[in-house]
Amino acid sequence: MGTRESNEQASGTGRRALLGAAVLGAGGTVLGLGGTAGAAENTGRGPARGRGRGLGSLPVPTIVGHRGASGYRPEHTFGSYQLALDMGADIVEAGDLVATKDGHLVCRHEPEIGGTTDVADHPEFAGRRTTKTLDGVQITGWFTEDFTLAELKRLRAVERIPANRPHNTLYNGRWEIPTFEEVLRWQDEQTRARGKQVWIYPELKHPTYFRKLGLGLEERVVRLLRKHDKDRRNSPVILQSFEPTSVRRLSKLVDNPLVVLLSDAASRPWDFVETGDPRTTADLVTPGGLKEIASYAQGIGPTLDLVIPRDASGRLTEPTTLVRDAHRAGLILHPYTMRNENPFLPAEFRKGSDPDAYGDVFGAYRVYFATGIDGVFTDNPDTGLLAREDFVNR
Repeated sequence: MGTRESNEQASGTGRRALLGAAVLGAGGTVLGLGGTAGAAENTGRGPARGRGRGLGSLPVPTIVGHRGASGYRPEHTFGSYQLALDMGADIVEAGDLVATKDGHLVCRHEPEIGGTTDVADHPEFAGRRTTKTLDGVQITGWFTEDFTLAELKRLRAVERIPANRPHNTLYNGRWEIPTFEEVLRWQDEQTRARGKQVWIYPELKHPTYFRKLGLGLEERVVRLLRKHDKDRRNSPVILQSFEPTSVRRLSKLVDNPLVVLLSDAASRPWDFVETGDPRTTADLVTPGGLKEIASYAQGIGPTLDLVIPRDASGRLTEPTTLVRDAHRAGLILHPYTMRNENPFLPAEFRKGSDPDAYGDVFGAYRVYFATGIDGVFTDNPDTGLLAREDFVNR
């Protein structure tokens, strides 16, 4: 057993201490706790540690700018990232990381970029349009792994869901595709300019897919983190992925806080499908599954429906025990994704039928915060911050 592997358990404990401290507010008082049994579990998690650069220095519930401030700007652009910081987001999800043909990491929601760039308007790339199978699903479009970085830099970002966010189309064509290295430099620049540490929360997208193409994401992420001295336990970079084996691989390479993302209960992580592991997300959110995750990660990022399911009409039902069970395993929870627009809200919080209109998002935040979650991803950081202020001061 090598040095990194032999120290894995110890370093994992240290990383959990940093993340676990995030449930404590200034002065060590517990914040964001509702009256549920799941929330009550937060109260016995020890004194705040890892302050300063640690997550314990952040308010709770932590507001994570999902792909920046993507409710107002095309996602994964420096315009979106910058606005999230300007609005006051505690952390910016700067980077859904995918690979280029020549091995660079760029920030796109998916490797298919037809819906997030103007590639279709470039006749020189018309021949690159193709159909591929991504995690078992056939998709037709343009894929980052078929472009060099120099070619991708000729493209510009566009709004991904214009039917819900027509106002964002105003900014179509304004920003290019960021690289992960550019994000790391931007993070340092913003930290210096603002006089406080800026945190980022990159996600490794489809690691199994890219590994089979000879473009392993984990090694490329680690190489850049080490180059910029951001691969440590208290580094301001949290890494996340929907593939547990990818997170486990990262745990042996870096000391950053790590988070396993979780989709709907019936789904299977694609790495499990590839290796014949029969477990579903429902198995991973049992006490035993969470205990296993806690052996190599420090948190989970569940879909909000795993925290409070919806019924057939789209209305919220009773909270599950996930918050309680995850906290008992020593894991934090940063669910996804809060959005202001009607179609994305539980039915009881929608107002009218306009897909671009805002519903009672503050009411929805109150219900989710009351479960004891440690933070939330949101496309609208300003709304999330106001909702937190209401909740903490209630």
